[in-house]
Amino acid sequence: MNFKNTIKGRGAQQNVPNKFLQHIYETRDDFLEFCRVEGEEADNNRTQYIPIFPKTIVNKVTSPDIGMGYSMNSYQGCEHGCIYCYARNTHEFWGYGAGLDFERRILVKKDAPKLLEEKLKSRNWRANTIVMSGNTDCYQPAEKKFKITRACLEVFLKYRHPVGIITKNALILRDLDILKRLSEDTLVGVNVSVTSLSEETRRILEPRTTTIKKRLETIRILSENGIPVNAMLAPIIPGINSHEILNLAKEVSRNGARSFGFTVVRLNGAIGEIFTDWIKKTMPDRAKKVLHQIQECHGGKLNDSRFGIRTKGEGKIATQIHDLMRLAKQKYFEDKIFPKLNTALHEQYKDGQMKLF
Repeated sequence: MNFKNTIKGRGAQQNVPNKFLQHIYETRDDFLEFCRVEGEEADNNRTQYIPIFPKTIVNKVTSPDIGMGYSMNSYQGCEHGCIYCYARNTHEFWGYGAGLDFERRILVKKDAPKLLEEKLKSRNWRANTIVMSGNTDCYQPAEKKFKITRACLEVFLKYRHPVGIITKNALILRDLDILKRLSEDTLVGVNVSVTSLSEETRRILEPRTTTIKKRLETIRILSENGIPVNAMLAPIIPGINSHEILNLAKEVSRNGARSFGFTVVRLNGAIGEIFTDWIKKTMPDRAKKVLHQIQECHGGKLNDSRFGIRTKGEGKIATQIHDLMRLAKQKYFEDKIFPKLNTALHEQYKDGQMKLF
């Protein structure tokens, strides 16, 4: 693997034009290239935290193949820098780029707990699991500073409302006290993403995430405390981590995961260009092979947008991945069940509160 000419600690190695902007100025990139050649310090690579003030925080998920009804994102953008992240494209809606901007310009919704409480108090709201996050990681490094996720969990606990969590950061263990109280009434389920057992692979795919050792430890500690964990072995990238499927399933099961899910990588929107640039710089010896195998899973393209097929893939390579996943489930998860979260307590809570008026 080649790291000589890469931006340290970042996944994306470039910014790409925002398709929603009419006017694009190239002078800054030219300046950065000049400085790089001259050996000058052009960019301190620092993360910017930018406050934003949305009017709502809970989003209805209309995509039929996502597996969640509602989501909320306390942040936009994600410093973890996972090179394959489908959510990169959403940064363009805010006027930023899907490449380095997604990792270095983090939009912070400090009003998220207040907005969530307003939603849960609404007469028209009926309890349905709300998943944190979907377009970001609710336990990315920004959470250590702002503690928005913790404040939202306190709201979920107060209103006895079910919540799902998606993360690949051990910072979730900071909130073990609240998670344990939620789990007593089956009000929380955690999805921990584990993409590889190789630290070398993890460092280049997901540069600012928790180590694999800590991630497996996180699954174990959550499970030991009665908090159900689903492991997300996603995405599976042919030629990079596809050979690890059985070992991944074995390890997450051994550490207490009750179920697992997976997707076949798809490089939608600007991510195709970002990923292609990245792999040519970090894995030049196998870049063509990996890109070709991804294309084989999507009808000759890097992306397939058809619902129900886009995250599963088609063809021989995708079939091999699915066969291995079925075998993994038989070997390591045959007697395990991930519980359905409890929606009844919130309705009881609301009914009790309404009787006070």
